[in-house]
Order: sequence, then structure tokens, then C-alpha cells
Amino acid sequence: MFLQQNIRNKNKTEIIEKSYFYGSFLTKFMKITGLNLDIVWKNKTENFQRIEKELQHQEADLFLLPEMFSTGFCMDASEVADYNLESLEFLRKMAKGKNAAFCGSAPVEDNGRFYNRMYFVHPDSHVDFYNKRHLFSFSGEDKVYSPGKERVIVNYKGFRILLQVCYDLRFPVFARNNDDYDAVLYVANWPEKRVGAWEHLLKARAIENLAFVFGLNRIGTDGNSLFYQESSHCFFADGTEISEKNGNLVTAELNPEELREFRNHFRFLNDRDSFSIEL
Repeated sequence: MFLQQNIRNKNKTEIIEKSYFYGSFLTKFMKITGLNLDIVWKNKTENFQRIEKELQHQEADLFLLPEMFSTGFCMDASEVADYNLESLEFLRKMAKGKNAAFCGSAPVEDNGRFYNRMYFVHPDSHVDFYNKRHLFSFSGEDKVYSPGKERVIVNYKGFRILLQVCYDLRFPVFARNNDDYDAVLYVANWPEKRVGAWEHLLKARAIENLAFVFGLNRIGTDGNSLFYQESSHCFFADGTEISEKNGNLVTAELNPEELREFRNHFRFLNDRDSFSIEL
């Protein structure tokens, strides 16, 4: 904690002006802004309009939207799934207009199967995606959607970013850092009645993996009468919250030098167990 606080107390202007090679990328701060969206049930058009309105005056390197941001966490996949890539095209439009990356998940149909797909759309419209692996059987998600088979890490602005969706948070083995990522993004529809677990597990994933963890939850009430309270957070590798909140927006600046110095001092990842997961 003392080391981290010393780093954070450095003159911020100096740190921003100073860049260095991290892996093969020249890196500076990365600003992430997440939108605590009150998702309109099964109404893509209204949700797209709300997102545009909320973010019209915002600037960031990466904008984060909740799980199934265009429909809500809905099991009526045949009704709400993107057959024509509607949610993806919206993200592409936003990414181009903001010259920033956009990330969030949507229900999609792909070759006769439905997936809860997390998109990461780069400013140049290049798309990475991750299909949610751990399907929430408590709600019957596993009966409707197919599980993903790949662990996906995105490279963006010098950061290696692991993509994860909601229920994945409860499975630390799948998210174990093999010294191959620097930040984790969790997008969720995590109800208020279990929000304590959400917040504790986000912090735990940051500490055990020596990584930034940004967890974005939705707000409001969904079509199943489940209530979602504001509970989005970004944690540093020691469990310290680094996000700031303003209305429905939660923002964090990820400092790669701070993470590098922390990892160089506390080399806990060197002692990790070696294992593989059958996907």
C-alpha cells in the first residue's frame, strides 16, 4: 500500500508526459468510462438512444456498457437476439464517432446457436469478441445460450485486457492471470440482493491477479422485477478503489507505470500454480 500510494502521489503531469515501452506498445494512462445504464427491457432502439444521450459529451479511451446492454438479461433469445448484428453496428458507430473503443455484451444468433457475446470494438472498427463461458444456470441461461470455448485477451493502447461477463466472476480459475493480462473487464446484470458477493469478488480478482479490475453493473429494474443498485467499481492490484462516480458514469484512469512498479515489487505471480483448463 505504501509503495502504491507513493506512486500515486507523484506529480501526475510528469507521469502522463512520461511514456515507456510495456511489451511491444508505447503506453500512457488509459481512461475508462462505464455507463450505469437503466436498460429498457427488450427495447434496442430506446437503449441505443439512452446510451448516445448519456455519452454525447464524454471523452475516454474506452467506454464500457453493461451485460446485454441492448435488451436486458433476457432468456427469450429467439425474440431479442441480434440476427442482423444490430448491437454490434451500434457499437461500431459509437466507436467511430468517439474515436474510442466500446465494449459490452449482447444476445446474438450465430449458426443456429445463441450466445451472450461480449464485443470489444476498436476505434478503427476492428472487433474482438468473447462468448460468455459460465452460463447462469440459476436463471436457465444454460438452457438457452451456448457457452463460449475461448478465453479472450484484447490488446488495446498497450494494455492486455481479459474479457469476462457477469457469472464468470465466480470462477477464479478461468480468470487466473498467467502473466498474460493487465486488466479485466466484467460487464454484468448482477441483482441488488447478491451485490455484496459482486463487490467482494471484484476486489478479490484484482488482488489475486495483480491486475486492474473494472466491473460495470446495470441499474434499475428489469422485466423480471429484479432490482439493480449502482455498484460499479474499478480496483487497483492491491484492492484499492480507483474509480470516480458522477451521475450514471463511473470513470477510472489506469496507470501502467503504477502497475509495473507494483508488480516488480510484489512478484506474487511468479509463485502461481501451473495448470490448464479444458475448454
